[in-house]
Amino acid sequence: MEVLTFGESMIVFSPQNSGPLRYVHSFDRSIGGADSNVAIALSRLGYESAWFSKLGDDEFGRYIRNTIRGEGVDVSKVKFTKDYSTGLLFKERFDGEDPNVYYYRKHSAASTLTIDDLDLNYIKKAKIIHITGITPALSKDTRDVVFKVLEVAKENGILISFDPNIRLKLWDLEKAKPVLLKIASMSDIIFPGIDEGKMLLESSDEKEIASKFIEMGAKIVAVKLGADGCFAADKNNNTYVKGYKIKSTVDTVGAGDGFAAGFLSGILRKLSLFECGKLGNALGAMATLVKGDMEGYPYLNQLEAFMGDKKTIDR
Repeated sequence: MEVLTFGESMIVFSPQNSGPLRYVHSFDRSIGGADSNVAIALSRLGYESAWFSKLGDDEFGRYIRNTIRGEGVDVSKVKFTKDYSTGLLFKERFDGEDPNVYYYRKHSAASTLTIDDLDLNYIKKAKIIHITGITPALSKDTRDVVFKVLEVAKENGILISFDPNIRLKLWDLEKAKPVLLKIASMSDIIFPGIDEGKMLLESSDEKEIASKFIEMGAKIVAVKLGADGCFAADKNNNTYVKGYKIKSTVDTVGAGDGFAAGFLSGILRKLSLFECGKLGNALGAMATLVKGDMEGYPYLNQLEAFMGDKKTIDR
């Protein structure tokens, strides 16, 4: 197991036409979840990834488990419960705008994940554990799970990757900030966006954001700059990495998770900060070309072709 992630994945209902949901009658069904997105993206690139959570013992829960397993991700530690349902998410689209998101995840199965559900020996097998700021927002139980996993990782020398992924629809900043900063202080690799840097560190400057996280103990910080790419830094080096130009963006959801997966693939290959940033930017850009949370993540040969490292034969 090279990368282990955990957290809630939900059923995503995407409208087949734009406009307020009260006028939408048809939806496409898929899955969504920041943590499973990263696991799927890495699996498609050829890495051994794993994801665990708690799902409702219902058709939606089985669909999520089967879909993620079908992508080559180890889901052997996923738990099912008959007492709670699988979470749902509805998107609302307006042309030219990022989609609105409506959660139906209060008291979901994933929010009941507890320390007793963990297989600590399994967790110890990972090279990298990727955590998002969404999981501790779900409930006190899931916060406890996050810090238990962090404890196990620190004790066993496992690299900790952290994407703050602040979701103010799940908790307010006053409650989120101390929790997320504590997680950041225990993390080795951090993937903040500019908005998250402003909320957590009161800075909108990518260099200052990176510097402050490094002062807290991070080994590497990659600040996401959207279409402009990223700014990556460690204690001794830093670099800007330009983003890839996209003619037409279809769906931005999942781009940040794609960036994290691409960057982590570079870490696993022991590449430079610049090369890690290129991989992150490319995978994040490709995610925006396809409708859906994880559908746009490429396989390795597709990623190499997009980056210009490999020629393709179209006909």
